[in-house]
This record gives sequence, structure tokens and C-alpha cells, in this order.
Amino acid sequence: MKIAVRYYTKTGNTKRLAEAVANAVGTEALPISSPITEPVDILFLGNSYYAFSIDPEVRKFVQSLEKDKVGRIVNFGSAAMLNSTYKKVKAEAEKVGIPMDEREFHCRGEFKGIHKERPNSDDLKAAAEFAKKIIE
Repeated sequence: MKIAVRYYTKTGNTKRLAEAVANAVGTEALPISSPITEPVDILFLGNSYYAFSIDPEVRKFVQSLEKDKVGRIVNFGSAAMLNSTYKKVKAEAEKVGIPMDEREFHCRGEFKGIHKERPNSDDLKAAAEFAKKIIE
């Protein structure tokens, strides 16, 4: 099974989650500026809410994906105030014909002192365990 991990972050929280996911599944976490050039069965995509939506860079990244190169997307991320970005990412993935796994990982993330030190070591461990279950 071929697996890729891509992420978008402004605070570093999602990068930390991406690294935990990547380590758990035996690959490297790369920013979304690194395109998917070879077919993958699973794309773990880390992102968060910015101004009540996914960042335009995440939207562009998903729109750039080719359905014959990505089997499915697994969403993960963190946010201080809002819940997961699953529905927003799924809407973009549907436009390019790539299915979304129904499972996702989401935890609190620190932002301007809210949810201080999150994601923490327990969150990173939970993200890794989540990723391992996805590839079983």
C-alpha cells in the first residue's frame, strides 16, 4: 500500500500532527507545496480552519489532485475554536472525484493562548494510533 502525508499549517500544530501520522505509517510528512506525483492508495491530509474555512492553499491543493493518482483522502487536523474541516475538504475532493474516508482525526490546537500546548503528547499519540488503524 502506497501512502502519502501532506499538510498545511500556519502555527506548526498541523505539522506536528502530520509528523506523528507519517512516523506511524512509515512515510514522510510533506507540506502541500509538494505535489502528489506518483499514485497513492491513501493521502493523509492535514489542515485546519482559517477564517472559518479551509485555507485557499488547501483548496487549490485538493483541486490539483488527479483522481487516478489518489485512492482516497483521510482528513486530520486541529483547531482552537471550530470542529473539523472534514465537510469542507470533502466538498473539494468530490469536485475532483476523489473519495474521502469517513474516519478522521481532529483535536484541539493552541491559538493565541487558547488550548495552551495543544496538540500535546497525548494528541500526537492518538493521531499515530488513528493512522495505524487506517492502514490495517
